[in-house]
Amino acid sequence: MASARQVLCLCALLCVPRVRCEPIRYSVAEEGESGSVVANVAEDAGLTPAQLSARRARIASADGRQHFRLERATGRLVLAERLDREEMCGRSLTCTLAFELLLENPLQFFRVEVAVEDVNDHSPVFPGERVTFKIPESSNPGLRFPVEAAQDLDVGSNSLQAYTIPPENEYFSVSSENLAEGNKYIELVLEKPVDREEQPELLLSLIATDGGSPPRSGTTQIHIIVLDANDNAPTFTQKLYIGRILENAPAGSVVLSVVANDPDLGLNGDISYTFSQAVSESQLPFTIDDRSGEICVTKPLDFETTQKHELSVLAIDGGGLSGMCNIVVEVVDMNDNAPEVVVSSFSSPLPENTEPGTLVALFAVRDRDSGVNGEISCALEDQVFFSLRPAYKNYYELVTMSTLDREETAQYLVVITAADAGSPPLTTTQTFTVDISDVNDNAPIFNQTSYTMFVRENNIPGVLVGAISAADSDAGPNAKVTYSLRPVYPAEQDPCSCISVNSENGHVFVLRPLDYEQVRQLEVLVSATDAGSPPLSTNVTVRLLVVDENDNAPLVLHPAQDSSPPSSELVPASAEVGDLVTKVVAVDADSGQNSWLSFHLLRATDPGLFAVGSQNGEVRLRRPVTERDAVKQKLEVLVRDNGQPPLSATAALSVLLLKGLSQEHLPQQELAVQDEDSSLTIYLIVSLVFVSLLFLTSVAAFVACKVFKRKELKGGHMLYGTGNLQSSLAAGAAAGTLPHAYCYEINLTTGSGNSEFKFLKPILPSVPPQHSGTVFLRMLTSSFFFPFSFLCVFKHCLMNSP
Repeated sequence: MASARQVLCLCALLCVPRVRCEPIRYSVAEEGESGSVVANVAEDAGLTPAQLSARRARIASADGRQHFRLERATGRLVLAERLDREEMCGRSLTCTLAFELLLENPLQFFRVEVAVEDVNDHSPVFPGERVTFKIPESSNPGLRFPVEAAQDLDVGSNSLQAYTIPPENEYFSVSSENLAEGNKYIELVLEKPVDREEQPELLLSLIATDGGSPPRSGTTQIHIIVLDANDNAPTFTQKLYIGRILENAPAGSVVLSVVANDPDLGLNGDISYTFSQAVSESQLPFTIDDRSGEICVTKPLDFETTQKHELSVLAIDGGGLSGMCNIVVEVVDMNDNAPEVVVSSFSSPLPENTEPGTLVALFAVRDRDSGVNGEISCALEDQVFFSLRPAYKNYYELVTMSTLDREETAQYLVVITAADAGSPPLTTTQTFTVDISDVNDNAPIFNQTSYTMFVRENNIPGVLVGAISAADSDAGPNAKVTYSLRPVYPAEQDPCSCISVNSENGHVFVLRPLDYEQVRQLEVLVSATDAGSPPLSTNVTVRLLVVDENDNAPLVLHPAQDSSPPSSELVPASAEVGDLVTKVVAVDADSGQNSWLSFHLLRATDPGLFAVGSQNGEVRLRRPVTERDAVKQKLEVLVRDNGQPPLSATAALSVLLLKGLSQEHLPQQELAVQDEDSSLTIYLIVSLVFVSLLFLTSVAAFVACKVFKRKELKGGHMLYGTGNLQSSLAAGAAAGTLPHAYCYEINLTTGSGNSEFKFLKPILPSVPPQHSGTVFLRMLTSSFFFPFSFLCVFKHCLMNSP
């Protein structure tokens, strides 16, 4: 039960805001009935009964005993049991019961001390109901006979005050003398000689009276036997003997020796020693040698149980005369008791955001030893987060020293060592297991700084493309992480609608099919939020890359397949093997190997006359033109990409073999051209300057456009947007499908000199208006790196201008 009460005290005294320096003191008389009112402790503590009930006031003592009870409704302190001062404090002059008045919400306590006042509830008691003396008839008046004093458990004025005998007794009177240690030395004094022949026995009463009101008394019968001829009683060398012995002295150790002298001779002078009849010798931890008067220890002594033993020894001679002395045996304390730690209050767990200086535990230390052996010091073992500070008397407080972090240490073992000052010192350890409760002070942390995921275009709606994961070092709800999408920029209203994140496990899904040719990359912001209060969150960037699939067939740009009638390529009869007839130009909107194109001659009027370059789509002569060859040749070229499975397109070409043309017609044409060259040169120079300026302007606009798009990418927008197919085709041509511009010349009849650059004629007119700007810009870029081709392009343009 004591341990249970200590645990309750422990919980009650946590976080004590202040300690009353001076205790509240009361006094109460012993033997009061249970329920008797001691005082109104609420009024003396400055509290109201309502506060006592609201703050759950109660009483706690260090030893666990509840001598008093608190009436919360009235604030009165009443007796919980009958108090026996002699049982609690023995013959000590002061008897004080100390306890604490505990209050909760907020926690507070007051020290209360109640002095138990003695009442005259014990009568003086003699060691025996009858004392027998043998008095020689030759005894002279004034002879003294020692009587063992009566004992009164009361103290002060209620203790033993006087001894009397009835006045009708004419032979004896009573003499008392105060000795050290509060004892009285009592003697019967012979007032006149006795005559055995006249009265061989006397019987009188010795009355011991205390000073109480009303007084109490005790009586013993004195039996006097009158003897002959032994007129000297034994006399001790000291009336009071004081001895000291260690409490751990082994049995048989000598405490002291008493000595009594008797001047008589013979049997009347033969002295024997014995303890008085006050206590049975079998109950005493001592024995006395009846011949030598040596007093020895019979069993181990305990200083903490009895610090002092009081004995009386009688010396009796052979004639029946006796003498008495008092003996005080002081037990010397040894350091045989380790300190005790009594926990009054303990708080666990503690929140990790507890402020430094917070009270964790309140405990008291005590040692049953005395003096230096009972002096206690307390220390913490290897602890930097907690410290000890004295509260009052033998109480200590365990408080926090610095901020606690549950994620670093979730539990602290605080070991307190209490050591006394004995030699060697004895120690006791008390371990406090302080658990740290979690506070939401850590945001979730992703296992990657950013995430990159891939999805194939034309994906199935709701396809899983990856997962993100974040961990929170907190515990419980504070560590439960949920995931959600956030706008990349605060100005945005909603995050990307085509991506979803599972709030529980972080799985990332693509909700609708994506087209690589329209969207090549998406960037979203995912937030991981814990369930704390307030919640903490962390964001991470998730970049989704669309993987291209071969879902676009090649597109033939030249020759145009939608012109009606289709244009025809002219080949002179004098053309040699390997001469370029035309070039099939095609692009593929896909990327990578899906856009790698190969060209194959599918069918032709004369398959052996023409050959198609598999990589560049150039149609060249495989053999010289003969008279037997048909003038009009039709070819069909297959354009196939490198995807799996491959996609293809066909290009239909028409070639005219000009067999009637001869080389002789060319000079006339060249003369006509030369007449125009002089006028065209000026235009060519002006055009060159203009085109150069136009090129520089285009480059500047192109750089500005790229910078703007990069900013959009960083903001999480689509990198490639929803540009039209033709811009993608032009980009594909820039990636390597379209070759650099080239110049090609044939000998024609007069009037055909404007066909000097054959490859441009079928291309430029047939490219749709929305594509012409892109193709033309690409040709100008190529011309910038190849000056000769650049001049040829502009010369051709000027010559064909109206």
